[in-house]
Amino acid sequence: MPELPEVETTRRGLQPHLEGQRIRTAVVRKRALRQPVPRNLPQLVAETTVRHVGRRGKYLLIDCGRGTLIVHLGMSGRLWLVDAATRPERHDHFDLVMASGAAVRLRDPRRFGLVLWHQGDVLSHPLLKDIGPEPLGAGFDGAWLYRATRNRSAAIKQALMDSHLVAGLGNIYANEALFRAGINPTTQAQRIGTARYRLLADKIRETLNLAIGAGGSSLRDYVGSDGLAGNFQNNFLVYGRAGQPCFSCGTPVRALVQGQRSTYYCPRCQR
Repeated sequence: MPELPEVETTRRGLQPHLEGQRIRTAVVRKRALRQPVPRNLPQLVAETTVRHVGRRGKYLLIDCGRGTLIVHLGMSGRLWLVDAATRPERHDHFDLVMASGAAVRLRDPRRFGLVLWHQGDVLSHPLLKDIGPEPLGAGFDGAWLYRATRNRSAAIKQALMDSHLVAGLGNIYANEALFRAGINPTTQAQRIGTARYRLLADKIRETLNLAIGAGGSSLRDYVGSDGLAGNFQNNFLVYGRAGQPCFSCGTPVRALVQGQRSTYYCPRCQR
C-alpha cells in the first residue's frame, strides 16, 4: 500500500502541473471503488481551477475552489500524468482532464482507492477529521507521542499504525523508524518514556524525509506522478530482510506478525 512518502512524492510531482490550471472535465470509467465515485463528478469539476494540491495522511486533496477532490490510492493505486489522448488500460478507472491536454490518471487494479468530492472545509470530512498530527508537521514530537500513549497497552508498532496517533506512517516506515530508534516493536506503547519518544519522533521524521528524497518505495505497483518507480526499498534496514544480518550488529533480522502486518526487527539492536 502506498504510504505517506509515496503519497507526498505524488503530491509534489503533481503540484506544479496542476496548481493554477483549469480542469476541462473528469472521465470516470469505473465508479465501483472502495466508495462509489460521484455520478456527477465530471460536472462538479468542469471549468474549475486547481487552487492547491495538498495532502492529509495518505489522502491527496485537490482544491478546485468550489469543492475538493479527495483521492486515496488504496492498496495498489497509482496516480500519474499522461497525455489525455493516451489510450487507457484495463485498470485505468479515472482521469482528471486538464485544459492543457494533460490528464491525471488513476490506475487501481484492486479498486480499494477513492475518488470523492467534498464541499466546504475538507478537513471536516469523516475520513479526515480524526486523523492525528502530521509526522512532518510542527504538531508532532516526542511529547505528543508520550501523552497520547499513556493508556495504550498495545505494542508500539501497532500504535504507530493507528492514524489517530500519527497520520499516514504505514507499515514499512514504522518498521524502519523503530529500528533507527532502537525500540523493540513489541514493547507496550505506555511503557516507553519521554526520552525514547523524543528519539522515536526524530527517527520517524528522518526516515520519512529520506524516503521522500528517494521517491518512495516501489514494492509492487507504485510509481510516482512521472511514471517512475521509487528506490527507497534499496535502503531498507530491516523491512523485508528476515534472516539476513543486521547492518549494525550482524544478528539475523527477525520477523513476526502484528495485527496481520509483517514486522521486522533486530533482537539485539532493538530493546
